[in-house]
Amino acid sequence: MITLQNKLTNLFFYLSILFFIIGFNFRDAMVGNWYQQFLPMPTGGSVRDIYFVDSLLGFAVSDSCILKTTNGGDNWIIKQQGYYILNRIKFINRDTGFACGGNNKLLKTINSGENWIITTPSTIFPFDMAVLNSDTIWLASSNPVTGGVFRTTNGGLNWTQQFSGGNQNPNKIYMYNARMGFMSNSSALPNIYKTSNSGVSWNIINSGEKFIQMFFVDSLTGWRTKGDTMKFTSNGGLSWSRQLMPYGGMIFSSNLLRFSVLNRDTIWGCGGYVLYPNNRVKSIIYRTTNGGGNWFFQIPDTSLLPFESYIQFTDKYHGWAYSSNITPTGIHTTNGGDTTFLIGVQQITNNIPKDFKLYQNYPNPFNPKTNIKYEIAKSKNVILRIYDITGKEIISLVNQKQNAGTYEVDFSGSGYSSGVYFYSLIIDGKLIDTKKMILIK
Repeated sequence: MITLQNKLTNLFFYLSILFFIIGFNFRDAMVGNWYQQFLPMPTGGSVRDIYFVDSLLGFAVSDSCILKTTNGGDNWIIKQQGYYILNRIKFINRDTGFACGGNNKLLKTINSGENWIITTPSTIFPFDMAVLNSDTIWLASSNPVTGGVFRTTNGGLNWTQQFSGGNQNPNKIYMYNARMGFMSNSSALPNIYKTSNSGVSWNIINSGEKFIQMFFVDSLTGWRTKGDTMKFTSNGGLSWSRQLMPYGGMIFSSNLLRFSVLNRDTIWGCGGYVLYPNNRVKSIIYRTTNGGGNWFFQIPDTSLLPFESYIQFTDKYHGWAYSSNITPTGIHTTNGGDTTFLIGVQQITNNIPKDFKLYQNYPNPFNPKTNIKYEIAKSKNVILRIYDITGKEIISLVNQKQNAGTYEVDFSGSGYSSGVYFYSLIIDGKLIDTKKMILIK
């Protein structure tokens, strides 16, 4: 006979299973992460560009081949070989795409990358391209004799040269729409040119400037990077202001090489890295949610080597960052990346404190991130060091001269084991204070 107590026991058991399943799925949905991906390179080449049409379908070009994935980059298939040094690839829908390279031609596919045809004459050697639709395309060639800007309006059947500037011929071109666009040479003789009439005429608007990547969300608002800094314009490119990337702390390089714009607020970037003991390095991923007013970073817990060259998000959940190393590797997220974002070193107030002070880190214990705050009464040389339980220095979060004020710096324990650590504030060579913190994984 089944008693009331047995019924309640069974009910509690099944409810426990249900709550566990719900809790597990909720946790999995809320906690972001990155995982490793690899590209096959039969000739030992390096990836030069990637483009994902959606969360599953993507393409990549390298020194010697075109690759395709249909499962978000977990597996790549080599579709074409023999087109050497392809630099760019872009698709306008699932079937129609284009690829170009400095020593080759403009290649076109209409069957989702299964077959490719050459659509340029033998005299054009494009390095970069801007694709408006299947008919209208611009090419940039930096060759000082045969290069310049070329446009087709019939899918590559005919080409018109729109610019010829000798040593000023561009290797980068970006078109916001059918009329407005920009070009520059990112390697030498930098000037940024702008067109407002589809490339019929070009005018220098930023002398001595260049870009590697550019993107506009409307005719006035845009961003560009030349491989180290991010710059922002609100007047159509006439003037640009530099956006401050996270710096200091664990960051050894705060360069921004490439970026991916989801909307006018949310932008992802890559190119910087942090330095761990024994010269171990890890790539970092940047993100802003206010158009670049404030940038933060995260350290994916993967073995990805630094210097990612390409990053793309197709939506707020699905993103990729790939390096251009000889053995190309990448990382992928399907739920928006890690939830932990860091700030580097940040001055939170310039009010002059009465004394030098080191605060207890928060949170403590921590996993994997904690924040350390300190106060500087006068402009001094500041060192903030982290030590392990044996007293061995593992990293200097700050080592520079700083003005009076209150500062915060993040520390990530993702590259370290659980245990007790100490951190010390040193001003002009004098030890001010040392505090204990605990990393629990």
